[in-house]
Amino acid sequence: MRLLHFDALGRLILTDFRGKPIPPYAILSHRWSDSETLIEEILNEKYKEREEGSKKLQFCSKQAAQDGLQYFWIDTCCIDRWDNNERSKAINSMFQWYRNAARCYVFLSDVLLSAVTGTATCSDWEASFRKSEWFTRGWTLQELIAPVSVEFFSREGQRIGDRASLDQLIHEITDIPLAALRNCPLDQFSTSERRRWVENRRTTEDEDIVYCLLGVLGISMPITYGEGKESALRRLQAEVEGAGSALSIIPFSRNESFVGRELQLAELEAKLFSDQQTTTMLAIVGPGGTGKSQLALEVAHRTRLKNKDCSVFWIDASDKDSIYWSYASVAQKLSIPGCDDDQAYIKQVVKRCVAEVSTRQCLLIFDNVEATTVRPSGLPTTQAADMVDFLPHSKLCSVVFTTTERDTAEALAPQNVIALHELTPDMALRMLQNRLTTPLSYTEQQEAMRLLKELSYLPLAVVQAAACMNASSMTVQQYQAQLDEHKEAALNYSDKSSSGKLRESGVSNTVAATLSLSLSQIRYSNAVAADYLFLVACVDRKDISLNLLEAASPRAREDAIKALDRYALVTRRPAESALDVHRLVHHALRKRLQVEGRLQEYIQRTITQLLWSEEG
Repeated sequence: MRLLHFDALGRLILTDFRGKPIPPYAILSHRWSDSETLIEEILNEKYKEREEGSKKLQFCSKQAAQDGLQYFWIDTCCIDRWDNNERSKAINSMFQWYRNAARCYVFLSDVLLSAVTGTATCSDWEASFRKSEWFTRGWTLQELIAPVSVEFFSREGQRIGDRASLDQLIHEITDIPLAALRNCPLDQFSTSERRRWVENRRTTEDEDIVYCLLGVLGISMPITYGEGKESALRRLQAEVEGAGSALSIIPFSRNESFVGRELQLAELEAKLFSDQQTTTMLAIVGPGGTGKSQLALEVAHRTRLKNKDCSVFWIDASDKDSIYWSYASVAQKLSIPGCDDDQAYIKQVVKRCVAEVSTRQCLLIFDNVEATTVRPSGLPTTQAADMVDFLPHSKLCSVVFTTTERDTAEALAPQNVIALHELTPDMALRMLQNRLTTPLSYTEQQEAMRLLKELSYLPLAVVQAAACMNASSMTVQQYQAQLDEHKEAALNYSDKSSSGKLRESGVSNTVAATLSLSLSQIRYSNAVAADYLFLVACVDRKDISLNLLEAASPRAREDAIKALDRYALVTRRPAESALDVHRLVHHALRKRLQVEGRLQEYIQRTITQLLWSEEG
């Protein structure tokens, strides 16, 4: 937490108290304007240039001093809103920051007492107070309820009263129960009642009408701007339903458009957590792009919702190091001794973590397992990291593997292999319709069937086609016509030297064609976003830090990431400021750069940006 104060020379100082005792402080509640002072203007000492922000700074500092407080907090000045990690942590901490404040000052910029003095009556003053937009904003809900003491001030800085003296009037304005305004514990009110308190409020960002409820509901949840209100609401509901459930790590949001693998899903659910005497091992196998990870993700979220006593942990198993670091995150979640020690020997931490997991009811998802993960080639058996070292040995635990390799699947789960192939035509049509924002007419459905055949009924290609049509407002016929043009270009980027499994059924070419079409559309709407795709092709495709992505401004970067998200070319990790790119998309992007002779140029740019971000 950062706090502000003016030193003896009148200079505004911003102090970071992370890891230190936090002194008593005052906190400001206000409506944002277009002239707020931002943290970067505090740091470069240009805060006086913002008239509205400077006015609030002076007011808050002066009032805090009168109340015997040196330090004060204002959100726009103390949070770097362009740092996604910091912003997410701050939003999850905000309710507690207001709760812990010694004083909370509400600055009502649209209430002027000078306009209702003299011969004005009490009712005139009340009318001005009632009309304040502060009572209509989403974030001010927790700012009204959380603090022990809340004082209201007019634009001139004159004290109007406090929450205690004005509680009846505030109750009439907001319809919030008097008990809640009088510091009654919020768990005395039902979740549905607390959610109703925000119904008539609004926020600038769609998602914020959900995020502003986190503290009020006692929920902690990763923040992902760009996901939209409905997605945020679904995640909030999942957190509410899962409150009090076992600790879990699922790095990706649930796919609310999941469709097409109902039979396999039913088979997985039937086998998980049966009355087994040993650990249940299941493997999902299929070519790239057939939806293995999406099926496993749906199983993970369903398990967490249906069985609150079951922990669910997602393990990236694409290589040995990824497994180690995934387990390190699990160890931290479970507070395993040594996991916070920078010098900790990772193998020992993982060993302790596996032992701890074995004592719990849990589901482990090992995603993207390959033969080299199970037993790396070129290493003696004694040096190889056998998969058995990472598996729990307990009838309480179940494990699901995803892999593209049939031999690996049968070695890991010989009795329980679930194979995924391309979708049936009818199922592919259902998936497309489920993803499109505009329903298809009967004629369009016939055109869609022809398109889906060209897409080889591949789930990844269907998802990207639907996303492109939605983002570009294309009809099926228009998309089909443009796809035909991009097919030839995609053949030029095909990898004739790649392994046979990528050439089978034209999967690589299909993905390259849909990617080529999406790229052509993105370039028109957001050139920065198109450039980002080639940058991410030069690093590992998983857990790509947003710090890698440079732009003219933080807003431009955020807009570019939203564009890639709309076209379904990246997957967000809500818990971190990071992205993932599908293996086939990553492969196609990298091959494209090679064919165009631009790979080394982008690699050098990526190295430069990585070095810069580390120094920053």
